Amino acid sequence: MTSNANSRSCLAVVLAAGEGSRMKSDIPKVMHQVAGRTLLGHALAAVRQAGADSVAVVVGPDREDVAKEARAALPNAEIYTQRERLGTGHAVLTARDALARRPSDVIVAYADTPLVTAETFVKLRAPLAEGAAVVALGFQAKDPTGYGRFLMSGDELLDIREHRDATEEERKITLCNAGLMAIRGDIALTLLEKLDNKNSQGEYYLTDVVAVARSLGERAVVAVVGEDEVHGVNDRAQLAIAEAMMQKRLRHAAMASGVTLVAPETVFFSFDTKLGRDVIVEPNVVFGRGVVVEDRAVIHSFSHLEGATIGKDAGVGPFARLRPGASLGPKAKVGNFVEIKNAELGQGAKVGHLTYLGDATIGADVNVGAGTITCNYDGFGKYRTVVGEGAFIGSNSSLVAPVTIGKGAYVGSGSVITQDVPADALALGRGRQAVKEGWAQAFRAKSLAMKRK
Repeated sequence: MTSNANSRSCLAVVLAAGEGSRMKSDIPKVMHQVAGRTLLGHALAAVRQAGADSVAVVVGPDREDVAKEARAALPNAEIYTQRERLGTGHAVLTARDALARRPSDVIVAYADTPLVTAETFVKLRAPLAEGAAVVALGFQAKDPTGYGRFLMSGDELLDIREHRDATEEERKITLCNAGLMAIRGDIALTLLEKLDNKNSQGEYYLTDVVAVARSLGERAVVAVVGEDEVHGVNDRAQLAIAEAMMQKRLRHAAMASGVTLVAPETVFFSFDTKLGRDVIVEPNVVFGRGVVVEDRAVIHSFSHLEGATIGKDAGVGPFARLRPGASLGPKAKVGNFVEIKNAELGQGAKVGHLTYLGDATIGADVNVGAGTITCNYDGFGKYRTVVGEGAFIGSNSSLVAPVTIGKGAYVGSGSVITQDVPADALALGRGRQAVKEGWAQAFRAKSLAMKRK
């Protein structure tokens, strides 16, 4: 047999049928998120990266929401419904049609273990190419209570004993079952069809394929990973632990790629955050989905970014919010208490403080003064503001879209601009100031006299 896993076809069966009642949620367990991606999404991404060329997702009855999420992540995912909850072996066998195609390898993954990496699935598959029939994923448990135990003879796996069925001596074993498994494709369906439910739960255990394989003269082995990687999610506390571990992984990857995190433990990433070289991220920054930060940009403290692109040498924050569609050109600056949504800032543009720019195109080297807003919504539709390069927008201005401010134009402070402004023009849209000498003194005197009566 070839030892090159890439030359072998691979089916991944991802079990996503658990309802997750311990989550105390109307949302299915596998639809909860870690680092901006659902638990199911993490599992699907990992098996695809590990070389699965077909994926079967087993869902519970009436769980079209889970099926929809699977199709969104992998449009060609096959969906199978487990109508009765008769155990993990039964769940895998629900994907019988996919198994019957006899791929070279079959991976069994769980949608509630979001930290398992593609590299681990590759490791799990590797012994199949050398002739093993079954490869079970295991870990050394700090506390093995409740886990299935691996019964070994040298490097061969003899059986997996569920905790409830184990003897006192077997319960001392700390090499435990993580649940994930790889099965050689030419024998997978045969092994699964030979499972029985003669156990204390009356269920078809996937773990029994080890004993079935050995009864047919086949070999079963173990792949071992760290306990943290196979952390499962069954309640909110475990979800929070998974988030913390994923964030630690993402922070380490960012720093290894040349990013400075001033206080790593305070920065939160999305699974898809992309950071360039020599980027600096100060404390207490949150990255939502879809953020790209190019080389040498600085993200100052207490900023929140989502769906945004930040150009080279740009600066964001502190206390800035970039919403989806925000795009900052090279050397652009967005300061404190500025919100940008669906707006582009050209190279060197500056938006210093206390400003909202929505549905706008801001040219290169524009200066936007404090308190400026684009009035982009009339209750029914969104409209765009365009500011030409080199223009100067005075503080406390309202730009009522749709409107265009020409190249090099000035908008006087406190203006409400409702009409286009030509290039290099000055636009003023405010009431004329009136000064009445001595008015304040007379007003105070009159007011005091009224109060004495």
